[in-house]
Amino acid sequence: MAVDLVHTALSRAGFSPTTAIVPEGTLTPELERGAFAGSVAMWRSAEREAFLLFSEPYLENRLVLVGRAGSDVRAKSFKDLRGKKIGIVKGYAYGPELDAAKEPTFVLGSSSELNLRALLDKKLDYVLEDALLMAHVFEQYPRQATERLVVATYPLITRTLHFVVRKDLPNAAAIVARFNEEIRLMLADGSYNRALGLNWVSVDVDGDGRAELVPRTAQVGVQAPAGGYSVLSAPPASTSPSPAAGHQRYYVGGKHYESWDVVPDDRKREPDDDKFLKQFTFKALDW
Repeated sequence: MAVDLVHTALSRAGFSPTTAIVPEGTLTPELERGAFAGSVAMWRSAEREAFLLFSEPYLENRLVLVGRAGSDVRAKSFKDLRGKKIGIVKGYAYGPELDAAKEPTFVLGSSSELNLRALLDKKLDYVLEDALLMAHVFEQYPRQATERLVVATYPLITRTLHFVVRKDLPNAAAIVARFNEEIRLMLADGSYNRALGLNWVSVDVDGDGRAELVPRTAQVGVQAPAGGYSVLSAPPASTSPSPAAGHQRYYVGGKHYESWDVVPDDRKREPDDDKFLKQFTFKALDW
């Protein structure tokens, strides 16, 4: 998804990007020696900032606690989960927070889908999942997910993703600035949603400090959305319906609306491309 987002933004800015996948642990030295112009997705570090220009964050890896309905998912750190069995995916680089955690028992699974199945089968107390993945689950299976799962709003691990280019690249600062602007426009026109496979995202479109719900198309359906995926973690993301959803502002077809009731009726039709989410469907979930 990061590759799709970055390639789309750069293409809209007039570039023709290509991406190569390199072995784990080799990207930073490859960039430093000039093998590539940049990277679609990097975390910040002092070492990297010495020779790379970072974009504004365009996406986050937010790892949240997921439990069965009725579970307490309010833990603010792994210390609060002493003795609990938590499912994680084998081979994922979760970072120093998880590596240093001694209180829970981490159980390795071969995929997120199988971990969710184990959670529903009561073989695990919790699973640690990316908030974006859970947003997909709640969009695709709203009734089953709401009845059977609960998702934390507080991420136990957060990593912002950035597009980067080498500082010695001609016009590096202009490239990053154009990328930032295209991401801002994609968030407002629904292109961002389509790249992520989401119907709605929550983002501050006009910079006034208040988030709007933005649809993937100008046709928004007949029912008010329960919520949207928060692009950045301020305010915290929620994959479950928000009590204040009925008072949410909307940004539809390039215009602001202060409530669902004032969104024009001619916008409240089902999108023509309603089948686009098929590619994101989880086949292994067994409700």
